[in-house]
Amino acid sequence: MYSINLNLLSFFQYSIIFLFGICLGSFLNVVIDRFATNRSVLKGRSYCEHCKRTLSAIDLVPIFSFLFLQGKCRSCNKKIPLRLFLVELLGGATLLYLFYQYFFLNIASFIVLSIIIFIFIAIFFIDLEFGIIPDKLSIPLTIFSVIYVLISGNNLYIHVFAAFGSLLFFMCLFFLTKGRGMGFGDVKISFALGMILGFPLVVYGLYLAFLTGAIVSIILVLWKKKSFKKSTVPFGPFLVGSTLFTMFFSDIFIHPLIRILF
Repeated sequence: MYSINLNLLSFFQYSIIFLFGICLGSFLNVVIDRFATNRSVLKGRSYCEHCKRTLSAIDLVPIFSFLFLQGKCRSCNKKIPLRLFLVELLGGATLLYLFYQYFFLNIASFIVLSIIIFIFIAIFFIDLEFGIIPDKLSIPLTIFSVIYVLISGNNLYIHVFAAFGSLLFFMCLFFLTKGRGMGFGDVKISFALGMILGFPLVVYGLYLAFLTGAIVSIILVLWKKKSFKKSTVPFGPFLVGSTLFTMFFSDIFIHPLIRILF
């Protein structure tokens, strides 16, 4: 009986965390839409981008509204962007994972790391969809990356060295390519990436970002979806994805591979 009650309590606890996470994901969708178009996050109600109808409360229930409406606007029947559903689901999964991994070890790290990951998610989708990385996100990311290192007990000097090394590397790339190789938004988040990963993980993370970015760019060009002369592939999503992968899965994938190769 005690075991059953404990399992039910755990299930209820994790369900609440997941629901709270998808609500944060719903708010994150507002951030993504409004930061990209320079609108206030706190003012104005959400509306359909096609018919401009103000959305009712029932249309804003995270995940369930999308499923109930079958991914279409109730008024004009136009498709609701799949990104809205994915970000909400990702928000729930992210908070649930971080809660399970960090909450009972270090509550402060759990809170700060959650903020960092949610900023990363916003940057990923804003750069992917609109091709920009707003200062309103890159500046808080830098601040919280420093706070994270300070409270996590990691070697501050190694992380500061990695942060400035990453920033210098990206600034050199930006000026040598005259901004054609990447946007300045990528430069602005490079310090935070180095601060979060430290050395030598920042090297692995950046290598993975450039490798995956190059592979995807080549595939898109071969499919004639992109042209190097006419358009560019946003690099921010690759930086974010590679940083998160290196941060959470380096012990599982990267370190064993390095031991095998070297």
